[in-house]
Amino acid sequence: MAKPVFTNTREEILGLSASLFATRGFDGVSMRDIAAAVGVTPAALYYHFSDKTQLCLDAVGYAFEEKMGPLKALLDGAGNPWDRLESFVVQFTRMLAKEENFRRLIQWVLLDSDEQRLQSLADQVFRDLFNALRHLVGEVAPGHDHQPHVISVIGLVIYPFETRSVQRFLPGYQQQHEDPKAIARHVVGLMRNGLGGANKEK
Repeated sequence: MAKPVFTNTREEILGLSASLFATRGFDGVSMRDIAAAVGVTPAALYYHFSDKTQLCLDAVGYAFEEKMGPLKALLDGAGNPWDRLESFVVQFTRMLAKEENFRRLIQWVLLDSDEQRLQSLADQVFRDLFNALRHLVGEVAPGHDHQPHVISVIGLVIYPFETRSVQRFLPGYQQQHEDPKAIARHVVGLMRNGLGGANKEK
């Protein structure tokens, strides 16, 4: 039997799939939906991906590598560890500000309740970047438990974007709080100086 030929490249298929998962979540998307978006039959899609779970893992992995891969180089580089960590935070913030679909994809992953799928995502997609960040945090904060430090760094960057829709209705809101540069500066200040010195210049 001849192998089906896609008019779209694998990257385009994974990119379209990632967008669908980002907007609808895993349960809101069927292989038929993905096939229609890609422009192939469901049978052709199944020829290349064993099931929806595998396609989802590949799509999230593709999106994550495309957006976060260049940031990992900042963690692995040489130089002052604080400067490398700050560069990572700044670039991560800028990327999230530009990439709405990727933000939605991250939010869907964080809300996913399927433990087997989460385990696969942790093992196949997130582990390398997480370990690189954990190693760097170990350089700037030796002798501490680095896992919660890494979670805090990631959360400090992501959460302002996740709460953007409600922030403007909360006391003390200023439009500048949504500026990616201001978010990055605040996160770096918290990391370097703690809560009491978060607004100090480094």
